[in-house]
Amino acid sequence: MPDYHKITEEPSLYNDLEKMPTAELLRNINEEDKKVAYAVEKVIPQITELVDATAKRFQKRGRLFYIGAGTSGRLGILDASEIPPTYGMPHDRVIGLIAGGDSAIRKAVEFAEDNTKQAWKDLQQYGINENDVLVGIAASGTTPYVLGGIEDAKKNGLFTAGITNNPGSPLAKLSDIAIEIEVGPEFVTGSTRMKSGTSQKLVLNMISSALMIKIGRVKGNKMVDMQLSNNKLVDRGTRYLVEALGMDYEEAEKALKKYGSVREALKELQ
Repeated sequence: MPDYHKITEEPSLYNDLEKMPTAELLRNINEEDKKVAYAVEKVIPQITELVDATAKRFQKRGRLFYIGAGTSGRLGILDASEIPPTYGMPHDRVIGLIAGGDSAIRKAVEFAEDNTKQAWKDLQQYGINENDVLVGIAASGTTPYVLGGIEDAKKNGLFTAGITNNPGSPLAKLSDIAIEIEVGPEFVTGSTRMKSGTSQKLVLNMISSALMIKIGRVKGNKMVDMQLSNNKLVDRGTRYLVEALGMDYEEAEKALKKYGSVREALKELQ
């Protein structure tokens, strides 16, 4: 038995869910969701420490890795996958890995999360080293895949952090920085894809967005290095130039396409 209390496994504060009218179900889920941002607020000091430590390593060509299983793994991959189009970073700077490999993104792979050695094997394929940062994500704080990866990373001199929804968990104790988000019991008992997953998404947004700002990928409040990979993003970049330079829309669009990014256009035209 664990020597800590698993909040994520506590019974729901609600009962007879199947008897609730739809509107009541939704209101109650929403009431529980309202608690998430307040729980995240309490761990801002730990997130701050992680962002600053990661930013220092990024200046040395370090990278940020996320590892997780199930919902936690998918959220890490989601966050990592959005960095290149949003901030123009190479795909190999923020990397998300999930227990069971890419096939587990869409379909659960049985018992993949129970292998304590697989995460380090997965990470070694990327030449992971002491300039990199490893963040383990596990609502329970007990996922073997994540614990094994963090333990092996520490043995090899990496800086580590753990995002969990159970205080005092093995993940929290093992990581250099413990981000313990106490959101309370889930609306559906034990369904950590709900409040726990929402809290993880918020924290991952904070980590990666703040990191990109700290390393210079935002100017003012604009994503000046975003990839111009569709009409929506071209339009957004064009409007940035209109606002910054006082150009008309057509002139700004031509400049954006000529220079290839908002940053380059601003550099050449300001």
